[in-house]
Amino acid sequence: MRYRTVFAAALVLASPLSAHHSDAGMDMDSVVAFEGTVTQFNWRNPHVYFTVETTDQNGERVEWTLQTDSTNLRARRGWTRDTLSSGDRVAVRGNPAEDGRPYAILVSIDKEGVVLPMNSEAPEVAARTSTLEGIWRADRSKLISYPGGFDGFFIAQLNLTEKGKAAEAQFDDLSDENPDSTCIGRPTPAALVSTAFYPLEIEINEDQETIVIRSELFDEERTVHMDGRGHPENGERTVQGHSIGSWDDDTLVVDTTNFTDHRSPYQTGVPSGAQKHVVERYQLTEDGTRVVASFMLEDPEYIAEPMTHTRELIYSPHMEMLRFDCDAEATRRFVTQ
Repeated sequence: MRYRTVFAAALVLASPLSAHHSDAGMDMDSVVAFEGTVTQFNWRNPHVYFTVETTDQNGERVEWTLQTDSTNLRARRGWTRDTLSSGDRVAVRGNPAEDGRPYAILVSIDKEGVVLPMNSEAPEVAARTSTLEGIWRADRSKLISYPGGFDGFFIAQLNLTEKGKAAEAQFDDLSDENPDSTCIGRPTPAALVSTAFYPLEIEINEDQETIVIRSELFDEERTVHMDGRGHPENGERTVQGHSIGSWDDDTLVVDTTNFTDHRSPYQTGVPSGAQKHVVERYQLTEDGTRVVASFMLEDPEYIAEPMTHTRELIYSPHMEMLRFDCDAEATRRFVTQ
């Protein structure tokens, strides 16, 4: 079957918002549509990929690679590792690569007359709790939508220094320079920003000396020390940093420093370094159905002024924290050099 390119800005809203290498190198203002036969289906993280053999405009056979989001998100939208198989006939639409290679981010797919689900519903408010412990997910109905998702959020919010602007301009998102290509995750506040798609779990130790904050994205897990200690001077710098916490009445305050250098923690090419500092606040609402969560991010080397953000998280005990298990081979499929 032949394929065609459809220019339709409205379709951009349907594109996956969790792409790990952002929209760089992809033509998000056009959609390529074609029919063909599935030749491979890879159920791996950080992205599920499948390939489709079709015929181009010159009658030549071509094999397209289609990128979707993670197995975690696909599973919550009804997909399984058996959703597609070699030999399935499909009709797909996707945002194609700008360099002309047969690679696209999946927008929609019809498998032998059945439209496969692409989006999930926002979590319902049903359960109540009296503690911050539990599984939480953002109330997406109250979030502002940014083109590009995670990276678009930070592009809109960060006010950069000249050094930050230069680093952003020099970043090659589709190369080994991207930390995601080697399964290196993103430090806080990424876990909170990602709650639109990936749940966050808070676990309070019985003696309340530590609190663990987990995110499905890249299986992030942070230990927050609640015993009154400070940050170590000249201490070890890690991807997740060093977190200490305290209670301000009924609000949990988490202070994190000692981050290692990271080339693209905001998925935009803006780095972070030794001066990065994040303060998060978590407060349970009076009715016990939500947490008001906020953060303040500063890194004067790359960010000209502190960034702040607040959102509501819905208590979601019905959700299961799934393993991400980033696959070293799958995470490199977007790399072009």
